[in-house]
Amino acid sequence: MNRQSPIFVGITGGIGAGKTTIAKLFTVLGIPVYNADNRAKWLMANDSALRNSISNAFGDESFTNEGQLNKAYLAKTVFSDSKKTALINSLVHPAVKMDFTQWAVDQHTAYVIKEAALLFETGSYRDLDKTILVSAPMDIRISRVMERDPQRDQDQIHEIIARQLPEEEKKALADFVVDNKGNKLVIPQVLKIHKALLSA
Repeated sequence: MNRQSPIFVGITGGIGAGKTTIAKLFTVLGIPVYNADNRAKWLMANDSALRNSISNAFGDESFTNEGQLNKAYLAKTVFSDSKKTALINSLVHPAVKMDFTQWAVDQHTAYVIKEAALLFETGSYRDLDKTILVSAPMDIRISRVMERDPQRDQDQIHEIIARQLPEEEKKALADFVVDNKGNKLVIPQVLKIHKALLSA
């Protein structure tokens, strides 16, 4: 990419793979991490241009009378419909991309990390220099999610997994893979990636 440092690095992984845990290890190493999913929610609620786009596309019910994002309405009417999901993503992702770029230029490190659940699925990995996939076997991922989110049942988890790219496809796209199956130490893997990125 024709841009001065920092290098843009994405970190992703299927639900329950442990990408947030691995991202935290990079923050311990002094690397700034941008959580795209959390930031997207913030932008949907606070960015006036994005709010207007969402209201125009899905109606004023997208926000409560208090001006908060109406998550129940969006979950029921937007995210349950693949075409509407694609439409809202087409509004949100450019706003996140711009927000991330503005955030990144204010950082003073060799590289920065963008943590996102659907990095490969949305194509946003193409805007990055390198990508890290956090990988774990399906049974481990499911048990982690059920422990973390007791309100979810196995059917819901399988539904989420079905919307994500298969693991092998993501591995083919990733520059680095962290094996987070539980019986393999992750810190040496993160340190090896960190060293490679510092010398990139």
